[in-house]
Amino acid sequence: MKSKITIVSQFCILPLMVAALSLAGVALAQDVPATKSSSLSVKDKTFMKKAAKGGMMEVAMGNLAAQNGQSDDVKSFGKRMVSDHSKANDELKSIASQKGVTLPGKEPTLKWNSDKAYVTMMVKDHEKDLAEFQEEAKTGSDPEVKKFAEDTAKVVQEHLDLAKETQSKLQ
Repeated sequence: MKSKITIVSQFCILPLMVAALSLAGVALAQDVPATKSSSLSVKDKTFMKKAAKGGMMEVAMGNLAAQNGQSDDVKSFGKRMVSDHSKANDELKSIASQKGVTLPGKEPTLKWNSDKAYVTMMVKDHEKDLAEFQEEAKTGSDPEVKKFAEDTAKVVQEHLDLAKETQSKLQ
């Protein structure tokens, strides 16, 4: 009689264990978010956050340049910064949303100094940004973030060229 109970309980316990492990696997799979954030490296996330913060600064400074610039070239450059960086910011926000990344949202508070100071800052900033975007385009791990960096690097190069051209007109 004991052997019958042992055999019956072994046949019952084994399927119960298999079922329990299967359910645990399903439960764990459901805990994984539906976003693709797992494909993002820390480097990709850091790049996205820096790009968002820089993009907001470019828009804020561009607005100041468009309003307070003395030179028509500076005003035009400022408007271009607002337009292009707003578009890039929107694209980056969309990617971040899909990837489950929270980007900084506080817009910077800035003061206007002069056309020359603004354009000099834009040259330095775009040189730095270009290097960062090119680096992400080459070494990033997420295909969408790499594509964003590659496409945006082309625009940043245009901005750098335009900033240098504007700077030469101010001297």
